[in-house]
Amino acid sequence: MSGKNKFGFGPIAADPVSPRRRDVGPMGAAVREAASSMTESTESLVEQRRQNAQDAKAFRAAQSEGRVLVALPLDEIRIDALPRDRMDLSAVAASDEMEELKASIRERGQKEPIEVFRDAAGNYQLKKGWRRLTALQQLRVESGDDRFGHAIARVAEGAASRIDLYIDMVEENVIREDLSFAEMAQVAITAAREDTMDGQSAEALVGRLYASLHKMKRSYIRSFVFLLEELGEALRFPKAVARNLGVDVARKLQAQPDLSPRLRQSLTGVASAEDQAEILRRFVESPAPDVAREKPEARQKSVKYEFHVGATKITARKGECRILSETDFSSVDRRRLQRAIEAFEAVLREG
Repeated sequence: MSGKNKFGFGPIAADPVSPRRRDVGPMGAAVREAASSMTESTESLVEQRRQNAQDAKAFRAAQSEGRVLVALPLDEIRIDALPRDRMDLSAVAASDEMEELKASIRERGQKEPIEVFRDAAGNYQLKKGWRRLTALQQLRVESGDDRFGHAIARVAEGAASRIDLYIDMVEENVIREDLSFAEMAQVAITAAREDTMDGQSAEALVGRLYASLHKMKRSYIRSFVFLLEELGEALRFPKAVARNLGVDVARKLQAQPDLSPRLRQSLTGVASAEDQAEILRRFVESPAPDVAREKPEARQKSVKYEFHVGATKITARKGECRILSETDFSSVDRRRLQRAIEAFEAVLREG
């Protein structure tokens, strides 16, 4: 049967179904772009807020640990909360070293910050950097330049004990070996006078203030503590006392405390550090009074003398030569040490 109808044409064949095109119009594109941009902005804002929170936390941590530097007006920094660790501040302020420091700051600015803390009244108090602060003060007066009116400072946050403040004050100069033994001893003596130290002696405080130093150096400081406390104001030039001489004087006074009045009397009115050193040397080398009163033959049997070669102390008496040194002789090769002793004896035989 024919598929045509009475009109002479067959059924219209349906076109294959094609997928409907869904092109995005201008409005849709704008909406999509706005939504995408909003998503990116939101993610960026969240990331920025997270980074800000992290930075704020890091800043607060750095601030609490004293790692944040600030510019403080010189007039807001006080120096009366702690005694300074130098004995003659006026001499230091007028020294050639101070002029060199000022020249450096004048040319290159303040490169090393000072360190301050807040006292109970909220004032900034100097902990470290007295020389730098003094140099800036002098430069401001001499030049009138406003750039010397501020000090770059590290502010120590939080409460600190008095002993910690003392340790922080001396630590910088001790590390640089810029303090004399007398100055280090004086810090311990001054600290011991404070009620906050619970009655600890200056000798005991040496172990806490200078815990980072070698035990031999702490021993030297303790000798100077004794020397300064024993002689007091009679020792007019304590900074000028050489380490070995000061230690020897202290040892002799500890062994014979009845000699202290005589030595203080001898030191009264000395005009110079050289005269003081000569008196101390004579004191160390002089025989003890009881030995001086002995008969010559008895004195000959008990004679003893001491001297130094560098940092090594030698004590000589009949049948004994004692060498006191920082050297660990047990770590020296036995053959090398034997050669040294043989050379020592060879020189004695030559005499």
